[in-house]
Parts: sequence; C-alpha cells; structure tokens
Amino acid sequence: MEENYRRYPIGIQNFEQLRNRNCVYVDKTELVYRLVNTDSVYFLSRPRRFGKSLLVSTLEAYFQGKKELFKGLAMERLEKDWNVYPVFHIDFSLTKYTTLFDLQEQLNLFLLRCEKVYGAEKEEKTPAARLQGMIRRAYEQTGLPVVV
Repeated sequence: MEENYRRYPIGIQNFEQLRNRNCVYVDKTELVYRLVNTDSVYFLSRPRRFGKSLLVSTLEAYFQGKKELFKGLAMERLEKDWNVYPVFHIDFSLTKYTTLFDLQEQLNLFLLRCEKVYGAEKEEKTPAARLQGMIRRAYEQTGLPVVV
C-alpha cells in the first residue's frame, strides 16, 4: 500500500517552494484575499520566525497570478480575475547589513534588476528617485497598479 506523505516545511519560507514540494500548509489564503481586497493600509508586525517571509511570498505569488499554486486552497474559489501585476519584492534577508554599504549595495542590485525590465532615466540618481521612476514606468507599461 502506497502512502502519500507530506513533509513539514521546516526552513521553507517561500510559498511557491512549499506548494511545489507538496508540504503541509495551513490554508490562510482566505485571510490573504480579504487583506488585499480592502482599501485599508496595514502594518504587519510579527516576531522573528513567525511567517513574514512566507506571507510576503504568498502575496507575491497571488499578485503574479500564479493560480496553479492556489489549487485546493480558499483563494482558488475566491479569486475570479487572476490579474498579473508588476511586483517589486525587496528581500532584506539576503545579508546581515552590518554597514550602511551592505544595505546600499543590496538596494542597488535590486534596482538594477528591475531597471533591466522597466528601464531607467539618467536623471534618477538616488535610490528613492530610481524606485519612484520604476514604479511609474511599470504602471505606464502595464496599466496595472504596482505591488511593492
């Protein structure tokens, strides 16, 4: 008799990996759906190791329209449109940031990757100006709100 075992997602903080590896997942996608379909601003503060990265990657998959990842979850029956939005996911877990240079370097690498997709303007010199320009160009190119 063949049994279908599902692994616990120890150390997996990415929704797509979790779903593709058939790991145990407690379905919170109805809450995610309600969160993104309200006109309120939320500040989500959670302690270390409490699912922030998993929540952000779930939101990223949702806004990228990855419908197949939500098969069998509440989001599958709730969402009807499955639009694909431009998503800028800034991941601050990539280094320790012991110096200001570390932060600036990671931010610059993120901006460079996005500028390859949405272009850059030479007058945009500061990280804030570059990000603002990318958000504007992404919106102009897609006609859809940008998710940061």
